[in-house]
Amino acid sequence: MSDICRWGILGSAHIAQKNWKAIRNSGNGIVAAVGSRDVKRAKQFIDLCQADCAFPTIPDACGSYEELLARKDIDAVYIPLPTGIRKEWVVKAAQAGKHIVCEKPCGADAGEVREMLDACHRAGVQFMDGVMFMHSDRLPAMRQVLDDGRTVGNIKRIASQFSFLAPEEFLKGNIRVSSELEPLGCLGDLGWYTIRFSLWAMNYKLPHTVTGRILSQHGRSDSQRPVPTEFSAELLFDGGVSASFYNSFLTEHQCWANVSGTKGYLYLQDFVLPFFGNEVEFFTQQTFANMQVCDFNIESHHRRHAVVEYATSHPTSQETKLFRTFANCVLTKKVDPFWGDVALKTQIVMDACLASAIEGKPVTIAR
Repeated sequence: MSDICRWGILGSAHIAQKNWKAIRNSGNGIVAAVGSRDVKRAKQFIDLCQADCAFPTIPDACGSYEELLARKDIDAVYIPLPTGIRKEWVVKAAQAGKHIVCEKPCGADAGEVREMLDACHRAGVQFMDGVMFMHSDRLPAMRQVLDDGRTVGNIKRIASQFSFLAPEEFLKGNIRVSSELEPLGCLGDLGWYTIRFSLWAMNYKLPHTVTGRILSQHGRSDSQRPVPTEFSAELLFDGGVSASFYNSFLTEHQCWANVSGTKGYLYLQDFVLPFFGNEVEFFTQQTFANMQVCDFNIESHHRRHAVVEYATSHPTSQETKLFRTFANCVLTKKVDPFWGDVALKTQIVMDACLASAIEGKPVTIAR
């Protein structure tokens, strides 16, 4: 068994620069080649990343995606291409026998994701979406607290927000306001995370009903139609549990989440992109009313929980663990279907939220 996973990067998106370093820090992967629409563009990307975080052997530049997929020295590919063209290249990568880390949203709809997963299953290759927080050590620490029966109790409500204030040039030219390239707008770009957090909190049980609302929409000048730039939704689960989320390109940066229960609540302020530092944290709180005749005292029983883990650009960071975990699946030849299953569930909920917003009524999810 080889101890190194040889990666190809399909495209030169900005997020790929971060993941170049994650592969370098993983200890079990190298970037062997980068493919772009022309070889000059691929070489520029390699030169930029190599100058900041060098591999011992300089990766090759490929002048097309097909050229990269045809290489025999590539075990896995990272695909950060726009959602509008992503399915084609995920399927082609699977057919070429390459294992796949796919950026999110994985597809324009659940039908596309099913096609991707079917292609991966036929080829016997691993599929995983690029949700980094799923690989943080903070997540099992939070699960332990949620499951202890004492701190939060029975979950009743989940709420989350992921937003950022896009500059004017973003709204004029970014691919995330193009219906052809990113048809789901802020719902796809940001809602993938808020939906995933709610599903994680509920142990990946699907909601039975969702209600979505497009609060604002916009398209750049060459976009055939506007895409959501502000979106909110309500998810209803069995057992009387509800969840809400808000996504926006028009509201200053926030990525918080809160899980409320019958005994207390858990919250964190940076569930997607951890604040810079060498710890990631979350908090729990229980509140007690101490009423003594004329004294009405509300007691706060607050606790900080910290996990030793660097926020970014480090062997312990969540993006590094994503690529290390994925490479381990490749190197041990143990395909884990969980990652494809949870990506499909996320897309199913997202589709239902968008359908509800368009139809103006709640949508029931078949389970």
